[in-house]
Amino acid sequence: MRCAMAEAELGDDVYGEDPTVNRLQMLAAELFGKEDALFVPTGTMGNLISVMCHCWQRGSEVLLGDQSHIHRFEQGGIAQLAGVHPKTIRNLPDGTFQLSELQAKYQTSADVHFASTSLICVENPIEGKVLPLNFMVQLRSVADELKLPIHLDGARVINAAIALGVPPKLITKYADTANICLSKGLCAPVGSVIVGSKQFITKAKRVRKLLGGGMRQAGVLAAAGIISLNVISKKLHLDHDNAKHFAQTILSLAPDLVEVNLKHVTTNIAMFQLKNAMPTKNGRTVAQEFVWRMENTSDGSKTRVKMCAFGDVTVRAVFYHQISKLDVQKALEKFELVASAWRNEL
Repeated sequence: MRCAMAEAELGDDVYGEDPTVNRLQMLAAELFGKEDALFVPTGTMGNLISVMCHCWQRGSEVLLGDQSHIHRFEQGGIAQLAGVHPKTIRNLPDGTFQLSELQAKYQTSADVHFASTSLICVENPIEGKVLPLNFMVQLRSVADELKLPIHLDGARVINAAIALGVPPKLITKYADTANICLSKGLCAPVGSVIVGSKQFITKAKRVRKLLGGGMRQAGVLAAAGIISLNVISKKLHLDHDNAKHFAQTILSLAPDLVEVNLKHVTTNIAMFQLKNAMPTKNGRTVAQEFVWRMENTSDGSKTRVKMCAFGDVTVRAVFYHQISKLDVQKALEKFELVASAWRNEL
């Protein structure tokens, strides 16, 4: 990947003259079954651009899941920067939401008291959970009835495609636009791609420039994205295997301490809950204390395992290309040490 970056043929992408960026965009458009694509610096920017392009008129609102990344982890940018009102739909445990709730929350511009619903956003996968294809089919049907476009936050949509055993374009076909991250499991250092119609991408280029996302010799970065789509994407199933193995093993090692819904561990993300109150320090939650202990080496272990605390008792472990089976084994050994110390303190 670094060799490809160093050897990339370059031009000025603001003027559409970078051949490596153009190759990446053509590749993404083909892979995800859309007319055109746009390389952007980040997934957060990609989602913001997409919402702004769909919600061009002031007083617009978007319907989206209450656990979605756009709603929870992007600083409310669609409201803060785009002036778009977010209206949430409750995500169910499997990541879907009730389409009847979506229909009930839909608003037209007929009543002057309300923002006008202009877009549906859906995330797939969401927190590692893959949405069933039949849900995407039904969502598309409802969107068509309401005459609304769908934007797919598909940051990890290739992971979803692998889990379902289908080409990525069989998922993205149910959305008008999609944002795909190259720097998560696909391991590029920077960047995402937005895919959609030629008309949409033309508008998106203007908004990208407005937000400061126009880059000059961006082929240095796009070259890595090409490797991501052509090479790394074919290895993602190994990350899924590692996540599943890790989740199954911690559950077998400590069923008294952790809870894992193995049905939801189908991609490269393992989410699990801590069942007992681990003694904490410095105001940390139980999840934060666990994460701290997994990364700390004061227990005599030389292994540092980075995880992420999600709320008070939930922990997220993410697996990617550079994490080998040996690394997973070391992480499990570290987990055993932390679990043993935890039991002694209960």
